Amino acid sequence: MAAPRVSVIVPAWRAEETIGRAMRSLLEQTLGDWEAVVAADDDRHYGAILARQGIADPRIRHVRTDRPRTGAAGARNVAWAAAHGGVAAPLDADDAWFPRRLEVLLPIAETRGAAADNVRVVDDATGRPVGTLFPAGEGDRLLDAPAFLATAVPIMTLVRRDAMAGWDADVDLCDDLPFNLRAIDRAGGLLVTAEPLHEYRVRDGSICHSPDSDQRADRGYATCLARLEQDGLGIRDPAIRKSFRVALERKRALNHAYAVWRDGRPGGGTFQEFIADRGSP
Repeated sequence: MAAPRVSVIVPAWRAEETIGRAMRSLLEQTLGDWEAVVAADDDRHYGAILARQGIADPRIRHVRTDRPRTGAAGARNVAWAAAHGGVAAPLDADDAWFPRRLEVLLPIAETRGAAADNVRVVDDATGRPVGTLFPAGEGDRLLDAPAFLATAVPIMTLVRRDAMAGWDADVDLCDDLPFNLRAIDRAGGLLVTAEPLHEYRVRDGSICHSPDSDQRADRGYATCLARLEQDGLGIRDPAIRKSFRVALERKRALNHAYAVWRDGRPGGGTFQEFIADRGSP
């Protein structure tokens, strides 16, 4: 049997309420040559959970981390180790894709080595749009490292197998930063389509929006700084490593500003709401 063109990598931790939406968005893709590998990072049995929701497809496989709560990066690595596709496409279990996402992005990733899209940020509880990664109506753009590091919305990049270096399990909460920078390093830039094809759901109770998310992010930034000195995080271009060091200090300051804003606001607020309120990253 031929390998699928793309492997969709789905880490799952306490995701029983949201994973059905994520997997339905995958089943609705206009491109069907995919496999999905769901990596349970808890004690849930997601095959049974999905089956109870009427979701059963032979393209969906299930694996498990060797212990609970290894983190999203560790779970993604377990899923990728079991994957067969020529391209990795991470999908968080509480997010959703628009139907044409793989149709549009996969050919770009296969050709260039990496591809991503504009992102629509949505409040999960209300369905209210919070914003987008880039303003609507602007054209596709090729991001270099400084342009990527200036963004403040997670970018879920499709990466060709020969450009893949995995996710950093020791980097808490911000493992997408070194992952995407390695993709930029290997692909010579990251093409981001103007059309939003990924819906990033801001959800109370998720790891990224927990009460200690600012502390966890700061630990992740500190780990990245230490790793840059130790092994360069697998980033080969010294100019990208330098840009990352500078950006990490800026992101730590922004993270501190978010904590002050959240703690002084009735009811708190998420980082994405802070960015929308602030007007720019």
